[in-house]
Amino acid sequence: MSVQTVIKKTEDKFVNGVNVEEVVNAVNAFTENPDLANFKFRLSNKWINGGHNHSTVGNFFGVNQENSHLKPLEMDADEPPILAGEDKGANPVEHLLNALAACVTTTMVYHAAVRGIKIEELESELEGDIDLRGFLGISDDVRRGYQNIRVNFKVKTDAENIERLKAISKLSPVLDVTSKGTNVDVHIERK
Repeated sequence: MSVQTVIKKTEDKFVNGVNVEEVVNAVNAFTENPDLANFKFRLSNKWINGGHNHSTVGNFFGVNQENSHLKPLEMDADEPPILAGEDKGANPVEHLLNALAACVTTTMVYHAAVRGIKIEELESELEGDIDLRGFLGISDDVRRGYQNIRVNFKVKTDAENIERLKAISKLSPVLDVTSKGTNVDVHIERK
């Protein structure tokens, strides 16, 4: 079922802090002109030292044009001391948990808003199981990434909304990437 067929008429312009009218306008534009929905998000990363590296997000392509964030967004990654790092940022697999939490949260909030579902509070806890023997090359029989991730949400909303929120949470792009996999091409060239 498409978003257009489930959008409730609402008197509120903002639901869950989301400008419903802007979301509906975007959905209508993407429906009328599917090329507008093709986005390319980018990130630049530079190694600093040891496990520490720094990423910057600045521009992206969408609605047939280049766009910029209001300001460059920056984040650091490192490893904790127990993994020979200096703890200058979350480690990469923790960043993945953050991306998953943020995306499922945003997905639920936006889709709930256009459906007229009010959310008073929403929080989550994520936990992933990873066996570092795969990453370290100790065993070819051990997967290098997470074997399992658990996402637990607590939401303050009307009881009848819980099943609807479970269904719309599955629309998350990062949930799709982490649960179904995505082709990733890695190119390495000499500088």
